[in-house]
Amino acid sequence: MSHPEPLARLIEHLQRLPGIGPKSAQRLAFHLLETPREEVERLADAMRDVKERVTYCSICSNITDVDPCAYCSSSDRDRAVICVVEHPQNVSAIEKTRGFKGLYHVLMGTLSPLHGVGPDDLKIRELLARVGQGGAEEIILATNPTVEGEATAIYLARLLKPLGVRVTRIAMGIPVGSDLDYADELTMSRAMDGRRDV
Repeated sequence: MSHPEPLARLIEHLQRLPGIGPKSAQRLAFHLLETPREEVERLADAMRDVKERVTYCSICSNITDVDPCAYCSSSDRDRAVICVVEHPQNVSAIEKTRGFKGLYHVLMGTLSPLHGVGPDDLKIRELLARVGQGGAEEIILATNPTVEGEATAIYLARLLKPLGVRVTRIAMGIPVGSDLDYADELTMSRAMDGRRDV
């Protein structure tokens, strides 16, 4: 027996969310069905609010509800260092370390010719304009250690070095708490290359 049309439609829409398959979508839909109406309305209001109030910073392209964002407008941030990341959620990951005090630049993806994503599809022109304005001394390339992330980092390094800034790449290697036996050759090689003095 099929589900009533509104429930089937909800399941269909939930399945479109990343990481949500048919069974998870069905489980979420039934959970919402059993949840008090006021709570579901608060969830719907929060989703609507996100679409209406959250935008992208005009300077760094990070998500924000004020423009410029809190990082770009803060006087406590080191304006000489810009960390380049792929997506807004990468900013959160770096901020969790509480160690980085510079600014950010969000590319909104990586170069991926197979998927039709070229330099003009990313926020590369904006990054070059920021660096060209002066003040930046170091650009940290913090793209993911994927083929696309590496290609993007190499491409950016070629564009940025002639502008007279120091271009660095985040070290990659063995995660804390893991076993060396499970590291592949590339990860182990990166860990050795990224070593530092103790």
